[in-house]
Amino acid sequence: MKAPLRGYWCKCWTEDLTATEGPTLRASFDAYPAPQVDRWVAVTLRRTSPALDADASDEAWTWLHDDRIETRRTLLRCEPCTVTITHANTRTTWAIRPVLFLPLVHRQVTELPACTCAFKPHTMD
Repeated sequence: MKAPLRGYWCKCWTEDLTATEGPTLRASFDAYPAPQVDRWVAVTLRRTSPALDADASDEAWTWLHDDRIETRRTLLRCEPCTVTITHANTRTTWAIRPVLFLPLVHRQVTELPACTCAFKPHTMD
């Protein structure tokens, strides 16, 4: 068995600040190098910043120009971090935390193991 791999689990949440419901998960993915993680946040902020109000756009560009390096340093120290932007009544948060990934199956295999053919679809009887 291969050794665990260090990486990051990344989630993007939005929350309507005027509603009583909690945050809604919008996206999540696994990443291995820290640059891949902060690039995900940076690309999202660059693409959405033209649609943000002035305050939120300022928050986004402050992170892109001043705070991004600190996010990268935090990730390289294997510490969790968040990036949050508030636009009107919506708060968007990217939550990133270091994790260990256990390689259970080789991801390059094109065929499923033979035992998977024995599974039958679940039916309600």
